Amino acid sequence: MFERFTKDARDVVRGAAEHAERAGAPAVDAEHLLLALLDGGPGRASFALAARGVAGREDSVRDALDEARRRAGLSRADADALAGLGIDVSEIVSRVEEVHGVGAMSGGRAGRGRPSGRRPFGRGAKDVIEKSLRMALTRKERHIGAEHLLLALTVRADVVAEVLADHGVTHASLTRVLGGGAGEG
Repeated sequence: MFERFTKDARDVVRGAAEHAERAGAPAVDAEHLLLALLDGGPGRASFALAARGVAGREDSVRDALDEARRRAGLSRADADALAGLGIDVSEIVSRVEEVHGVGAMSGGRAGRGRPSGRRPFGRGAKDVIEKSLRMALTRKERHIGAEHLLLALTVRADVVAEVLADHGVTHASLTRVLGGGAGEG
């Protein structure tokens, strides 16, 4: 499948691996793909993010991802569901961080556990790559570009899609910007 990736899409995948490496993450995940897309470069994905108002607000997206990581990757919907059961996620995070330090629940392992080197792709990143192929096929395009990776990130039910939606980037809004009939795959 990677032979169908454009240069931009390959750059995003390489950038995601670099983000995972810097974070000390055990695997490349969907979050790292989004961070690499935010790094930008000329292309349709960067154009679409700019058209949706993300240009100049990349730090806000990164901060939202950091906050979700502090909650051990729980979305707001997850936190709200737990609150309905009487579990205050913010309180738990605060107490854990008091004892173990800020970011203790993030799962990052910077500086320990895994030697520097190539990271495997986690379930989330694999899912995004699979969905990006479906996006390209639905749009009757022969290549998989960075824009297909971005579209794929928006159709997942996870923190990354939530953060994108909070910043005005949804599947429907991207489809309007990019044109074509991109389906949810």
